[in-house]
Amino acid sequence: MKQFIVREIPKTNLEISNFEMQEVDIPKPSSDEILVKNILLSIDAANRTWMQGRTYRDQVFAGDVMPSYSIAEVVESNHPDFKVGQIVTSESYWEEFSLVKAKDVNKCPQNVPLSYLLSIFGIAGLTAYHGLFDVGRMEASDTVVISAAAGSVGVYAGQLAKAMGCKVIGIAGNDEKCKEVVDNLGFDGCINYKTGNLLKYLKEHCPEGISLYFDNVGGHILEAVLVRMQNRGRIVCCGAISQYESSSPIGPRNVPGFIITKRLKMEGFIVMDFQDKHLEAINHMKALFDNGKIKVIEDIAEGLESAPEALVNLLNGKNFGKSMIRVFPDP
Repeated sequence: MKQFIVREIPKTNLEISNFEMQEVDIPKPSSDEILVKNILLSIDAANRTWMQGRTYRDQVFAGDVMPSYSIAEVVESNHPDFKVGQIVTSESYWEEFSLVKAKDVNKCPQNVPLSYLLSIFGIAGLTAYHGLFDVGRMEASDTVVISAAAGSVGVYAGQLAKAMGCKVIGIAGNDEKCKEVVDNLGFDGCINYKTGNLLKYLKEHCPEGISLYFDNVGGHILEAVLVRMQNRGRIVCCGAISQYESSSPIGPRNVPGFIITKRLKMEGFIVMDFQDKHLEAINHMKALFDNGKIKVIEDIAEGLESAPEALVNLLNGKNFGKSMIRVFPDP
């Protein structure tokens, strides 16, 4: 089978050449292990952070097979709970087949397009939902600003906030993305942070200030948003993609000053924090989807060989919606 290893950990921007494809024998499962055939691999900004040190998972080093998360089909099992042919979600790797522990595998619901299990009903949608509702305590009266608004999580966070009745302003990296989230996803406005004065545009779009900020980027964008936060506003820290390619990340210069003077609440999270609430979140989003109040936005590249380019593109803001790789056709 084919798999990608990390050939070199870059000190600056990640490049396609930092990965190397190799061919190895398909492994055999031992007790409590399952061999799965990867159908869809999730591509996430977190993939880059794993190369920079231990986070909520072990660090990735040069020579390691690149970890991921997948929708997969069981092809061989030594565990009584999993049968050949079952579709599962799993901790996985950038490879055609993965040997995984049964404890890291979950059965998938039937009659759902498999890509939805990574997008709206998977990592992307669940991150957006828990960030807004469980961390940000979103209310219909909120003015919500979302950075990386056209990204994997941002597209769902914006739609969830609009369905709640909030005023929603996105921040994205080009005019095309800004137009798309307004015209197609219903955002009230979107700012291209690469043109003009971000602080000025935030004031124009949010004249009464921002009550809830969903932050996917950190850095200078977070710094500008802090200026426009309302007193007692809430900031949900989901990601810091502007910092992932730097060996010396730069934080906002107005921390903790504005947090103190504006009495702000600022909280980080990861989606696994709320596993006990996943079903509640999925049911909520399914009802919105069934009623036409939320659209599925996906960015699917074909073939395992596309994985390095897809991750580099995501880190450079070239994806629109949830990024993933199709390794094999849906069974």
